[in-house]
Amino acid sequence: MGDPVVQWQVISKEPGKHAAFYAAVFGWKIGADNPLGYRMADTGSDKGIPGGFWPAPPEAQAFVQLFVEVGNIETTIKKATEQGGMVLIPPQTLPQGEQMAILRDPMGVTFGVMVPKK
Repeated sequence: MGDPVVQWQVISKEPGKHAAFYAAVFGWKIGADNPLGYRMADTGSDKGIPGGFWPAPPEAQAFVQLFVEVGNIETTIKKATEQGGMVLIPPQTLPQGEQMAILRDPMGVTFGVMVPKK
Protein backbone atom coordinates (compact mmCIF):
# COMPACT_ATOMS: atom_id res chain seq x y z
CA MET A 1 0.00 0.00 0.00
CA GLY A 2 2.79 2.47 0.81
CA ASP A 3 2.53 5.58 2.95
CA PRO A 4 1.69 8.47 0.58
CA VAL A 5 1.76 12.18 1.31
CA VAL A 6 -1.96 12.96 1.28
CA GLN A 7 -2.18 16.56 2.43
CA TRP A 8 -0.20 19.74 3.02
CA GLN A 9 -0.91 22.68 5.24
CA VAL A 10 0.51 26.14 5.70
CA ILE A 11 0.87 26.91 9.40
CA SER A 12 0.65 30.67 9.85
CA LYS A 13 0.00 33.33 12.46
CA GLU A 14 -2.37 34.80 9.87
CA PRO A 15 -3.92 31.83 8.05
CA GLY A 16 -6.67 34.00 6.56
CA LYS A 17 -4.13 36.32 4.93
CA HIS A 18 -2.06 33.37 3.72
CA ALA A 19 -5.15 31.71 2.23
CA ALA A 20 -6.20 34.97 0.55
CA PHE A 21 -2.73 35.42 -0.96
CA TYR A 22 -2.65 31.96 -2.57
CA ALA A 23 -6.28 32.28 -3.67
CA ALA A 24 -5.45 35.57 -5.42
CA VAL A 25 -2.23 34.29 -7.03
CA PHE A 26 -3.49 30.89 -8.20
CA GLY A 27 -7.27 31.33 -8.32
CA TRP A 28 -7.84 28.78 -5.56
CA LYS A 29 -11.16 28.72 -3.75
CA ILE A 30 -10.84 28.60 0.05
CA GLY A 31 -13.59 26.99 2.12
CA ALA A 32 -13.93 26.33 5.83
CA ASP A 33 -17.17 24.33 5.88
CA ASN A 34 -15.97 21.65 8.33
CA PRO A 35 -16.17 21.07 12.09
CA LEU A 36 -12.77 22.67 12.82
CA GLY A 37 -13.18 25.68 10.50
CA TYR A 38 -10.05 24.48 8.66
CA ARG A 39 -9.36 26.61 5.57
CA MET A 40 -9.17 24.04 2.74
CA ALA A 41 -7.81 25.05 -0.67
CA ASP A 42 -9.67 23.90 -3.77
CA THR A 43 -7.16 24.27 -6.59
CA GLY A 44 -9.71 23.45 -9.28
CA SER A 45 -7.58 20.52 -10.50
CA ASP A 46 -7.61 16.76 -10.05
CA LYS A 47 -3.79 16.82 -10.01
CA GLY A 48 -1.77 17.25 -6.84
CA ILE A 49 -2.80 16.74 -3.24
CA PRO A 50 -5.23 18.80 -1.15
CA GLY A 51 -4.17 21.22 1.52
CA GLY A 52 -5.15 24.09 3.70
CA PHE A 53 -4.22 26.79 6.16
CA TRP A 54 -4.08 26.51 9.97
CA PRO A 55 -3.18 28.94 12.77
CA ALA A 56 0.36 28.77 14.15
CA PRO A 57 1.28 29.07 17.82
CA PRO A 58 2.41 32.62 18.72
CA GLU A 59 6.10 31.63 18.91
CA ALA A 60 6.19 29.88 15.51
CA GLN A 61 7.21 31.23 12.13
CA ALA A 62 5.08 30.28 9.11
CA PHE A 63 5.94 26.91 7.58
CA VAL A 64 4.57 24.15 5.35
CA GLN A 65 3.77 20.77 6.87
CA LEU A 66 3.13 17.49 5.04
CA PHE A 67 0.76 14.74 6.18
CA VAL A 68 1.50 11.09 5.45
CA GLU A 69 -1.28 8.49 5.47
CA VAL A 70 -0.28 5.42 7.46
CA GLY A 71 -1.93 2.10 8.26
CA ASN A 72 -1.29 2.23 12.00
CA ILE A 73 -0.52 5.47 13.79
CA GLU A 74 0.96 3.86 16.93
CA THR A 75 3.34 1.67 14.89
CA THR A 76 4.48 4.69 12.88
CA ILE A 77 5.06 6.74 16.04
CA LYS A 78 7.09 3.89 17.54
CA LYS A 79 9.28 3.69 14.40
CA ALA A 80 9.74 7.47 14.31
CA THR A 81 10.74 7.74 17.97
CA GLU A 82 13.12 4.76 17.62
CA GLN A 83 14.82 6.72 14.83
CA GLY A 84 15.21 9.83 17.00
CA GLY A 85 11.96 11.60 16.17
CA MET A 86 9.60 12.96 18.76
CA VAL A 87 5.87 13.38 19.25
CA LEU A 88 4.67 16.99 19.38
CA ILE A 89 0.91 16.34 19.34
CA PRO A 90 -0.10 12.84 20.46
CA PRO A 91 -2.56 10.78 18.42
CA GLN A 92 -6.10 12.08 18.49
CA THR A 93 -9.32 11.44 16.64
CA LEU A 94 -10.60 14.45 14.70
CA PRO A 95 -14.32 15.36 14.52
CA GLN A 96 -14.80 13.64 11.15
CA GLY A 97 -13.17 10.40 12.36
CA GLU A 98 -9.58 10.59 11.11
CA GLN A 99 -6.70 9.90 13.48
CA MET A 100 -3.83 12.39 13.47
CA ALA A 101 -0.55 13.08 15.27
CA ILE A 102 2.21 15.64 14.70
CA LEU A 103 5.83 14.47 14.90
CA ARG A 104 9.25 16.08 14.49
CA ASP A 105 12.15 14.36 12.76
CA PRO A 106 15.64 14.41 14.35
CA MET A 107 16.65 17.35 12.12
CA GLY A 108 13.74 19.52 13.32
CA VAL A 109 11.19 19.21 10.49
CA THR A 110 7.64 18.63 11.68
CA PHE A 111 5.17 16.41 9.82
CA GLY A 112 1.80 14.87 10.40
CA VAL A 113 0.72 11.27 10.22
CA MET A 114 -2.90 10.32 9.73
CA VAL A 115 -5.18 7.33 9.44
CA PRO A 116 -8.32 7.95 7.38
CA LYS A 117 -11.77 7.54 8.83
CA LYS A 118 -12.71 3.86 8.89
